[in-house]
Amino acid sequence: MENTSVERIKGIARTQREYFRSGATLEIDFRKRMLSRLMEALEAWQERLSQALWDDLHKSPQEAYLMEFGIIKEEIATHLKNLSKWAARKKVHSPVTVFPSKSYIIKEPLGCALIISPWNYPVQLLMNPLIGAISAGCTAVLKPSPYVPNVSEAVGKMISETFNEEYIAVVQGDREVNTALLEERWDMIFFTGSPALGRTVMGAAARNLTPVVLELGGKSPCIIDRTADVKAAAKRVVWGKTINSGQTCIAPDYLIVHKDVKEAFIRAFAHAVFTLHGEDIFNSEHYVHMVNQKSYDRVCSYLTQGNIIYGGRTNPATRCIEPTLLDDVPEDAPVMQEEIFGPVFPIITFTDYPAEKNPSADKPATGSASAPGTSAAERVTFAQQAVNYIVEREKPLALYYFGDEKTGWEIIRKTSSGGGCINDVIMHIANGDLPFGGVGNSGMGRYHHKESFECFSHTRSILVSYNWPDLPFRYMPYRFFKWVKGLM
Repeated sequence: MENTSVERIKGIARTQREYFRSGATLEIDFRKRMLSRLMEALEAWQERLSQALWDDLHKSPQEAYLMEFGIIKEEIATHLKNLSKWAARKKVHSPVTVFPSKSYIIKEPLGCALIISPWNYPVQLLMNPLIGAISAGCTAVLKPSPYVPNVSEAVGKMISETFNEEYIAVVQGDREVNTALLEERWDMIFFTGSPALGRTVMGAAARNLTPVVLELGGKSPCIIDRTADVKAAAKRVVWGKTINSGQTCIAPDYLIVHKDVKEAFIRAFAHAVFTLHGEDIFNSEHYVHMVNQKSYDRVCSYLTQGNIIYGGRTNPATRCIEPTLLDDVPEDAPVMQEEIFGPVFPIITFTDYPAEKNPSADKPATGSASAPGTSAAERVTFAQQAVNYIVEREKPLALYYFGDEKTGWEIIRKTSSGGGCINDVIMHIANGDLPFGGVGNSGMGRYHHKESFECFSHTRSILVSYNWPDLPFRYMPYRFFKWVKGLM
């Protein structure tokens, strides 16, 4: 795909600044019309976009609707229903210290927004932030991923046929285009991608003190406790790991499994793959391919970094990798350090070591991640070992726990993640009333539903004062100071 030229990028940025300053985007009725126009465009282009998703990723129409179009349509409908309420001026309490006055909170658009999206959910992760930008009254420049050229081309055509470029525009190209975009001054940057690129975006934004939302990723743990319903857990884990072939920022990345249920979980995992995808997953119409050769080669390299206890087959012709469980993986192996973004699962095994049982101090169970030389008094329960392992690493975008709900809440209390589930995976993203965003290395800011409107808006505080009575205590020489101090 041909890169959009630097001159054209500069021209788009300039005309969008002029258009925003004209006030054309401020009226709520205008924003609602633009949201409705986006919905109509999505309906008209859905079949072509669905075909493009199949061509680029082998993403089935059903998965495309569930994970892309359906989410976007629900988001637009929510904004159309609630925008007037969200954007309305709100009167708030005014204390006696500011008498006589009234206090208000108003929402105003940040201005010209840049939205850079990834390739793994290339329609949803571009359109959902755009909905927030339109809803808040911003203009937007959209930058889709070059790794899904058919989708990016279709999105570009859809947007150009739907909106004037001075309002919403699409630019295409590789990282050189990203660099050119980040040289421009924006009022808001919304980026979805890797933590490494997120640092680049944040560095560029810092030059102009531009606010950012960074939706990144990381290694999201999935804990299988001995109290879990193993069959249900395995089915949901397989579903979450094989959606988009693991190329999902909130996919469970690695497993922490209680030793007592490890073998049962492995059997249940294999059965779930068969149930969801048939005898040969390579023939499944619902199994997405790796996006390109580089990604395929990277994920394949992880297969040599542990003992394969399930799966391990690959098909270079279609860039498919079978869901794979890895055991006995060295802690310093790349598969344990990097976000996998593919259908490979390292397993870490812990078990309960209550101190009062006084197990042999220097002989952790086979497959256990308990450190050799740990004394019995230092050994703790499975849940605490899982917590210790997680908090010693970067904060993940998601955390999943299968087992007793009370223990799940305890683990959540002692850890930090962007979001998560107890006895499920991925599904927290399906509830638009739950904000979506990362923390620490997994991102900053949040969106979905009202939060999408908020992240492209500035909350402005306004006080309206009256001339009578003009109380003297605020003025020098501060008469009645003791009385005023008592009121504060």
